[in-house]
Amino acid sequence: MRFFLIDRITLWEPGLRAEAVKNIALSEDFFDDHFPRRPVMPGVLILEGMAQLSGLLLESGLQEEHAKSAKAVLTILEKTKFRALVRPGDALQYCAEVVALNEAGGKTRVKALRDGLVVTATEMAFAFKEVQDPLLDEKRRRLMDLWLGRS
Repeated sequence: MRFFLIDRITLWEPGLRAEAVKNIALSEDFFDDHFPRRPVMPGVLILEGMAQLSGLLLESGLQEEHAKSAKAVLTILEKTKFRALVRPGDALQYCAEVVALNEAGGKTRVKALRDGLVVTATEMAFAFKEVQDPLLDEKRRRLMDLWLGRS
């Protein structure tokens, strides 16, 4: 199963910063087992949504600053803190900013907020991996169009 943990990108400054929203619905598959009768979004999936936004942001920066195309692969989490639970009906706002970027990889500072309060905060380091896959590139382009409201 492939999880897309972004519903809409609400701020997009390639290579600098981005914000996105994820609405948490009771119908999410992970709530079946996490936890029965007490649904809580797994922390690792909150991090995955943060990583999805951060990776896209770094990839766009690589393209803008170095005219290169590569996929960002998460390698390190630093200073990660979980401060509150996320439940069905909540809306998460992801806020990512680029801390460092070069041709080998990059680093972001990112947080997830609910109602303006920080739920999770971390720093993420990524390495760039060149992938030659036109189908993947087309799928990524369609997703970005959807997330940015361009479709």
